[in-house]
Amino acid sequence: MRLLHTMLRVGNLERSLAFYQEVLGMRLLRRNDYPEGRFTLAFVGYGDESAHTVLELTHNWDTDSYELGNAYGHIAIEVDDAAAACDMVRAKGGKLVREAGPMKHGHTVIAFVEDPDGYKIEFIQKHH
Repeated sequence: MRLLHTMLRVGNLERSLAFYQEVLGMRLLRRNDYPEGRFTLAFVGYGDESAHTVLELTHNWDTDSYELGNAYGHIAIEVDDAAAACDMVRAKGGKLVREAGPMKHGHTVIAFVEDPDGYKIEFIQKHH
């Protein structure tokens, strides 16, 4: 067994694709429109789906926004340098929620950013 993807519903697919590709450096792996169902699925990630877990961005054509609820947490991305990752997001106009620093009650360096729909993305700095 293997984890394949996590699905996020997005209100504006082009805006979300720009964020995940241009700000976080992911690649668009595939995109399919389903006119009869009035939705589009776009898969993004850092590597091919055959070997990597990816994100499925689902855009329902008639829905501009979603309530995130209080059960969902965040997506985590491993980075070499959390502060540098924050600087890169800031330089590209992304929203920082928590600057890089040690996690509460621990030593791991983390940071949080937010995508255009308000989903949280955690940067976890590699232990060297």
